[in-house]
Amino acid sequence: MKISWRTACALVISNMVGTGVFTSLGFQLAVVQNTWSIVLLWVLGGVLALIGAFTFAELGTHYAHENGGDYVFISKGLHPFLGYLSAWVSLVGGFAAPVAIAGKAMESYLAPAFGLPNLRVLTVAVVLLIGLLHSVSLRHSSVFQNATTLVKIGFIAAILAVGVFAPAIFGNALRWDSSYQAEVFTSPFAVSLLYVTYAYTGWNAAAYIVAEIRDPRRNLPRALLLGTLGVAIIYVCLQLVLLKLARVEQLQGQVDVAVISLANVLGPSGGRLVGAGIAIQLIATMSSYVWVGGRVTQRMAQDFPLWHFFSKQTAGQIPVRAIWLQVGITLVLLFSGTLEQVLLCTSFVLQLMGTLAVASLLRTPRQPGDFPSPLRPWLQWGYIAFSLFVLGFILTDRPRESLIGLAVVAVGGATYWLKKSGDAQ
Repeated sequence: MKISWRTACALVISNMVGTGVFTSLGFQLAVVQNTWSIVLLWVLGGVLALIGAFTFAELGTHYAHENGGDYVFISKGLHPFLGYLSAWVSLVGGFAAPVAIAGKAMESYLAPAFGLPNLRVLTVAVVLLIGLLHSVSLRHSSVFQNATTLVKIGFIAAILAVGVFAPAIFGNALRWDSSYQAEVFTSPFAVSLLYVTYAYTGWNAAAYIVAEIRDPRRNLPRALLLGTLGVAIIYVCLQLVLLKLARVEQLQGQVDVAVISLANVLGPSGGRLVGAGIAIQLIATMSSYVWVGGRVTQRMAQDFPLWHFFSKQTAGQIPVRAIWLQVGITLVLLFSGTLEQVLLCTSFVLQLMGTLAVASLLRTPRQPGDFPSPLRPWLQWGYIAFSLFVLGFILTDRPRESLIGLAVVAVGGATYWLKKSGDAQ
């Protein structure tokens, strides 16, 4: 069985839409308050994500019969060692940690809604259930991902409907004057863009499972581009709704901006329901990471004897062992209390590996049948230039965590030099 472009698109949407879009605005308003500036931030983030989607559409169709995404692209386009490092980093920082972070976020949103102090048992049950569903068959994965993504889209549509039909509150945060001219070329604007790029993470999700997509040369680009463009439109509209329904002083520096804004028109109980909705829609996000992450580990494990145990698949081509390795790491992180430190330490190297994946296109000759990324290589160079700026900022702002992340990469890199399997590159 192969999945349709709609399921692949659902995977992209679920991977992208998590907590970032519901939390970033409060941090942005602390330094950037003009609505034109806010809209420009989210449009720029969408443009960057679309450049990445165009790039991965071409790379994915070039390697249309191989799952693995970044691991395959970097290994074959640049060097196997760099590809191995990307898979090593992704195992914890790229997939397991985001699932655990989403699980803890789900707890924090559900607790006020239901008045329960500890929902860890529920979180563990959700993670285990997701692992089980993705261990059965591709059909089960597809049905579950589509269903949870529909719930996610329905919840967002409800928020947008409230924003359209509810009257704007007095003194709301919408500011359409010319003050944006003094904001967009400042350091705070650049810092705010980092929150936006985090919210757009996940535009490459479908490229990791390209071998499982029906007619990937046609359907992978459709899934990546439509999913990314759709999310970009949703993101911009959501920011306008949140600004319309709350005052600047209410939102500045706050994390739960969606709950605060909607509570102004729906009341405290309505705000709690919005929080519960944010929590429930995170199930689709967690599911997408489990689905994708297992494929990356399984593909890498084929080439290295240290990981060979996790290269096995079922008769239905499901990497069950790799999936449960990721589930196990997720549960360890969930109880470790070190998730924030893990993300801080890996943010630098994750950004670096994503940049290498985009750069690999520059070393990958276009073949007949590959999706033609427009304006190649100028779009890719633009993406790389921006990413280098982000890397420089992270290294300057978080030098200790960045260096720890690089040290972890070095430790993992040492295992690369163990004798590789006979089918290694």
